[in-house]
Amino acid sequence: MANYRDPKLKIFTGNSNPKLAHEIAEHIGLQLGNAQVDKFSDGECQIVVNESVRGADVFVVQSTSAPVNQHLMELLVMVDALKRASAKSINVVIPYYGYARQDRKARARDPITAKLVANLIETAGASRVITMDLHATQIQGFFDIPVDHLLGEPILAKYFAEREDLNLDEVIVVSPDHGGVTRARKLAEHLKAPIAIIDKRRPKPNVAEVMNIVGNIEGRIAIIIDDIIDTAGTITQAADALIESGAKDVFACCTHPVLSGPAIERIQNSRITELVVTNTIPLSEDKQIDKIKTLSVAPIIGEAIVRVHEKLSVSKLFD
Repeated sequence: MANYRDPKLKIFTGNSNPKLAHEIAEHIGLQLGNAQVDKFSDGECQIVVNESVRGADVFVVQSTSAPVNQHLMELLVMVDALKRASAKSINVVIPYYGYARQDRKARARDPITAKLVANLIETAGASRVITMDLHATQIQGFFDIPVDHLLGEPILAKYFAEREDLNLDEVIVVSPDHGGVTRARKLAEHLKAPIAIIDKRRPKPNVAEVMNIVGNIEGRIAIIIDDIIDTAGTITQAADALIESGAKDVFACCTHPVLSGPAIERIQNSRITELVVTNTIPLSEDKQIDKIKTLSVAPIIGEAIVRVHEKLSVSKLFD
């Protein structure tokens, strides 16, 4: 995209993913907005916006990834600062929406934290949310402001479709659980491949117990797709189950590489040939192992920002 010359479009970022924010601004042809996001000595957020935003459509790029509470607070304080500085609209771009897995009461006295976060973002003064691959799509309804929900799956599909060493006739797309079937089906449609489902029981949080595989994967190249990979227990157990059931190779992919706790060690020692992720969450150096390939979501978010600013359809990006 050539240099974007509308001075009423501004992009700011917090500290969660400045590299992605730079890529997005570069894709559009803009300089990132001038703001300092720091801490006072007692740990409170300090936000200083060093340029006028009066009458501007402002976009704040901030994933609410670890440390999630710090990054969420930065986002809220920056939105408040921009609102008080008379921005025309404040659009929060949250590539990864933290707390999305707390979207319902699974047990008595559970909080619905995904809804609480939505309330906080609205109360701070956001006029729109742009996010990617929400863990639960009903979170869109937790907001009373517009939510543009972008999809990471076309980026992943394009990568696999263009791999010359991959025989697409042998590929089968695998959902690691029943909840991910729709996502798997979309990837399968792009790759013109069949799907399989892993039926698993989860005895407690972050502990996955693989049961059986629905679908014929004998002699196939399996591609497991998920929205989030956290401790990597599910994905590595799924890879074992697939190989033991006759798959000749296993790839895995996800939009959000949370990769906490033992995840990197598990992936490194797993039967997964390659894990393909996007940069909605930045990977620290200790997580950048040879088995992990990172794709950028900057072009798709950049296009969405321009479409929102120019009042064009965002869904057309996925037609």
